[in-house]
Amino acid sequence: MAAQPVSRVVRRVLRAGVRSCSSGAPVTQPCPGEPVVEMPSRPRPFLGERAAPFSAFLTDSFGRRHSYLRISLTERCNLRCQYCMPEEGVPLTPKADLLTTEEILTLARLFVKEGVDKIRLTGGEPLIRPDVVDIVAQLRQLEGLRTIGITTNGINLARLLPQLQKAGLSAINISLDTLVPAKFEFIVRRKGFHKVMEGIHKAIELGYSPVKVNCVVMRGLNEDELLDFVALTEGLPLDVRFIEYMPFDGNRWNFKKMVSYKEMLDTLRQQWPELEKLPEEESSTAKAFKIPGFRGQVSFITSMSEHFCGTCNRLRITADGNLKVCLFGNSEVSLRDHLRGGASEEELLRVIGAAVGRKKRQHAGMFSISQMKNRPMILIELFLMRQDSPPALPSTFRNSLCVQVLRHRVSFSSQIVTLWKGGGVPQVPLVAQQWLGSSLPQRHFSSHPDSDANPKCLSPIEPQAPAASSGPLPDSKQLTHVDTEGRMAMVDVGRKPDTERVAVASAVVLLGPVAFKLIQENQLKKGDALAVAQLAGIQAAKLTSQLIPLCHHVALSHVQVQLELDRARHAAVIQASCRARGPTGVEMEALTSAATAALALYDMCKAVSRDIVLAEIKLVSKTGGQRGDFHRT
Repeated sequence: MAAQPVSRVVRRVLRAGVRSCSSGAPVTQPCPGEPVVEMPSRPRPFLGERAAPFSAFLTDSFGRRHSYLRISLTERCNLRCQYCMPEEGVPLTPKADLLTTEEILTLARLFVKEGVDKIRLTGGEPLIRPDVVDIVAQLRQLEGLRTIGITTNGINLARLLPQLQKAGLSAINISLDTLVPAKFEFIVRRKGFHKVMEGIHKAIELGYSPVKVNCVVMRGLNEDELLDFVALTEGLPLDVRFIEYMPFDGNRWNFKKMVSYKEMLDTLRQQWPELEKLPEEESSTAKAFKIPGFRGQVSFITSMSEHFCGTCNRLRITADGNLKVCLFGNSEVSLRDHLRGGASEEELLRVIGAAVGRKKRQHAGMFSISQMKNRPMILIELFLMRQDSPPALPSTFRNSLCVQVLRHRVSFSSQIVTLWKGGGVPQVPLVAQQWLGSSLPQRHFSSHPDSDANPKCLSPIEPQAPAASSGPLPDSKQLTHVDTEGRMAMVDVGRKPDTERVAVASAVVLLGPVAFKLIQENQLKKGDALAVAQLAGIQAAKLTSQLIPLCHHVALSHVQVQLELDRARHAAVIQASCRARGPTGVEMEALTSAATAALALYDMCKAVSRDIVLAEIKLVSKTGGQRGDFHRT
C-alpha cells in the first residue's frame, strides 16, 4: 500500500468513528444529534476579572509581574524520557517531605490572591496523582484564577480527561517526541504510544482547542520528523510546539544535540515558504507560526538560542515545596518548611517576595547552563515511570514496521496506521538503558528491560564468561534450502515441535582513534551513535525474514542489543541476542541484528573516517534446536 502524508493518516486515525482502546473494547464518537462539549473561548463564569493592583511581592526588580504559577504535583512518572531523566535514575523525595494536597491548595490560594491568574499542574506526571481531579476542582473555586492547565505525557489522559474537564481543566499540553511507535519506546524507555494518541484524540473530541503538543527536538533522533509534525496541523486543532533541547542534571546535554529554532524554521520554510509568523502574546515563551489554510499552528520554544527572560512571568513550586524563580536557576527556597513551621501569610509573602526580588535579568546562556548544578528535569516538572503494555502485537505487523528517515511528509505507511486503528499497536522491546563505567571512560548500552527490583532504571552490562563448546553438531547430508534438483526451497517447519529458541551473535567495528574518541565522548555531529546502532539492531532482528529470502517469519519474544567500547582496539563490540518459541531457530535474527548494528555504527561515523572495518560477525551460541546446542569457544 502506498505511503500517504502523515497528516492524512493520523487525521483518519483520530477521526475514526470506532477505534480500539487499551482494553480492546470499542470507543465510539458521539452520535449525530448528540451534543459535543465545546471549550469556552472566554474565561469561565466563575473566573472573574481582577480589580486589585498587582502584588509587589510577585514583581521583581526588573518590573516583571509573575502571574503564572507552575505546581509540580509529584516527582513520579510512568515514562523514563531520556532528555528528562538521568541515566542513573533519581532519588525520590520521601513522601512525608512532599507537599500535601492541603499545602498545595494553601499556596495556590496565596499566589492567586496576590495576582496569579494561571496555574499549570506538572510533575513528574501529574495524572498519576490519585487526587488530581479533586485538586483541579478546588482550584476552580479560586476567584481571579482564569486558566487551569496541565502538562502530561498523555498515557492516562484519555481515561481521566472527561472528569478533569468537568472539574474545570481549561488547557492541555501533551508531550510527544515522535510519530514512530518504535522510536517512541526508544526515547521514553516504555510502551504507550497508542495511549498518547488516544489522549490527543480525546482532547480534540472534548473540544479543547488548540491541543498543545510538546516535542523536544534532538539531533540524530527526531529532527527528521519536523515536517510530519507540522503536517498534522493541516486538519487538526493542534499547536505543535518544538522545544530546543535543554540541559538538566544527568541528561548529558551538548550543543551538538541541540537543533536551534532558526535551523528548524529554515527546514519548515523549505517545505512551506508561505509560513507566516503570528503576533506574540505578552509574556509568551513561544514564537508562533501558521501555514495559511491550516487549522492548527506551530510554535518554537527557544530557551537556548533566543531566550525570553525579559518577559518571563513564571514561577515554579516543586513537589517538595521549593520555590524556583527560574527554570534554569539553581537557587530555591522552601515554602514547605515555612508552612510547617507555622509561618503566617505575611511571613510567607515576605519569603516569596525576597526570592522573586533576587531573580536575575536573564539566565546564564546555554554553555554556562550546561555546566551548572540544577535538578534533573524530572524533579522540576516532567515525566518518569510505569509498566503499561499495549495490546498484543499481531503477527502481520512485524512485516510492516520500518523506521524511516523522513525526508518528506511521510513517517509510516497507511498499512501501519490501519493496524493501529484496529488495536495492532507496535510492541517493540525496550531499548537504550545506558551505563557509564565508574573507573574507565567507557559507555555501555543494553536494551534489556529494567528489573522491578532496580528503581534507578539501570541495566549495566556484566562481563561475559568465555563460551564453552557443547560438542560438534551432527553432520547434515545436504543443504537444507536446496531441493533434489538444486533449486532453492524454503524448509517446511510445519511438523517440527515448538521449543524455546535462543541465539547470540556478535560483531566488532574497528573505529580508529578519532571516531572512537568522538563516540566515547558522545560528540558526533549526527548524534548518539551507540543509541542509533542499538535501535537499528533491534529493528533489523524483527525484519530478518524480509531481508533474508528463505528465512521464516519468527515472532520474537525478546531482542537485546549491547554495545561496549573496547579502548585497547579503538573498537565497538556488539552482541545481539534473540529469543522466540517456535519450530525454527533465531540465529539469523541474531546475526542480522549484530551486522545491522555494525552497519549503522559505520554510517554514523563515515563522515569522520572511512578507515573503519566491520569484523568478526559470527554466531556465538544457539540453543533449542533439534540438532543440539552450539556454543563457540
